[in-house]
Amino acid sequence: MRKLLRWLLGLLLTGMVLSVAAVLLMRWWPPVTSAVMLEARLDAWAGGDFNLHLHHSWVARERISPYVQLAVIASEDQKFPFHHGFDFGSIQDAVREQEDGVRSRGASTISQQTAKNLFLWNGHSYVRKGVEVWFTALLELIWPKARILEVYLNSAQFGPDVYGVEAAAQLYFHKHAAALSRSEAAQLAAVLPNPLKLHADRPSVYVAGRRQWILGQMRDLGDVAYLKNL
Repeated sequence: MRKLLRWLLGLLLTGMVLSVAAVLLMRWWPPVTSAVMLEARLDAWAGGDFNLHLHHSWVARERISPYVQLAVIASEDQKFPFHHGFDFGSIQDAVREQEDGVRSRGASTISQQTAKNLFLWNGHSYVRKGVEVWFTALLELIWPKARILEVYLNSAQFGPDVYGVEAAAQLYFHKHAAALSRSEAAQLAAVLPNPLKLHADRPSVYVAGRRQWILGQMRDLGDVAYLKNL
């Protein structure tokens, strides 16, 4: 038993060291892929599809429209510049909603979603949540907010087999991410809650309504000047 505990402790410490090294490296080096993209490939291969093409192209934050950056913050995590990875107020609200039998609005911050996209597998368990907390804390400790947002915009899923804002901009609007308009940015952000069912290129009534709500939130935040808080 003592040997087993030592082995488990050594494995845990090794994992922690490797995870710190990976996060530190990716502060400056663009990730070539992510856990969600790798999982998509493995699922395709398991189903016999060996020709899956993922639409993805890394682009620096300076080449992403500020409207996209603001739209994602307005849609997903309006306190992003100010929290330390976790929005405890939203977490408490989500817990209360679940206790009242109301469908939870979700409480994951952009930092948590970035950690999930890069490093985690799909599913729900205490182990997975613990790993998510660890990686979220590492991102907040090692990366500036601007870097977290940059990686999120390059790893978020915007449609079936479409990852990152540059690929989404080219596929849906036939332009680079830098040229996206305010309305186009809000339309992309509107599909983030469920990119497999919501379509940026064929917006439903729900997506169109959510786009208008996001545009209003962008104005309420103070427009692109809000990004100076990063």
